[in-house]
Amino acid sequence: MKRQFTALFLGLLLLTPSAQAASLTLDGKPLDVGPTPVYHGSTYVSLRAVVEALCPDASVFWGAGRANVYTPSLTFSAQPGQAALLCEEEDNVPLSSPVLLENGRTLVPIRPLASLLGVDVTWNGPTNTVELTTSKGSSYDDQVYWLSRIISAESRGECWEGKIAVGNVVLNRVASPDFPDTIYGVIFDDRWGGQFEPVRNGTVYDPPTEESVRAAIACLAGENTVGGSLYFLAPHLTDNHWTMENRLYVTTIGAHWFYL
Repeated sequence: MKRQFTALFLGLLLLTPSAQAASLTLDGKPLDVGPTPVYHGSTYVSLRAVVEALCPDASVFWGAGRANVYTPSLTFSAQPGQAALLCEEEDNVPLSSPVLLENGRTLVPIRPLASLLGVDVTWNGPTNTVELTTSKGSSYDDQVYWLSRIISAESRGECWEGKIAVGNVVLNRVASPDFPDTIYGVIFDDRWGGQFEPVRNGTVYDPPTEESVRAAIACLAGENTVGGSLYFLAPHLTDNHWTMENRLYVTTIGAHWFYL
């Protein structure tokens, strides 16, 4: 019964009308990975085509009902119907929509796949293009390393949504032209005396909690609880209320207030 339900679910999903397929570029150059259908707002790509384009030393093969990927530093798999990429070395990477199997191709949403492989993803709406960038030199492991540490230091004792929110602010700053363009750069931005208290007091170097690591991975895969927020503070823990007086309030999660 469970297999029948999964097959029916995948069949219905594949019949869902798709938006116009996107084109892909890698560091500004066109990247041909075959058709890129759009399901439920997610651009899907061929797992094999993208992995082989981004990691020439990778090996991709089908076995045990799933596509298996081996790279020099990472092993993971994609099983049709699963809403995650299954990793051996670290936590699984959640997907916004499940893995699909279509015409012999294993299809996955591009953003979490690219993030797992250490590639930045930008959507260019006017040209309907997914822009992949490797030039910043920040690997996925480095992104998780620093993002999990700032999440852990800033949100110990906070709920899952609060941890995700802190990670969202960091990634929103990376995407903003007003802040540095890497996670490390955002965290250690020293303008105005520094942006984050854990950098000033050194707790950013403490080992992150297990949940903070999972939250960092989820943030990189696209989970979001505070939209485009760029600032947060705990009003009862600081005398500096510049953010409250000058930025647009979004929401409160736990002890933190979030602002655009």
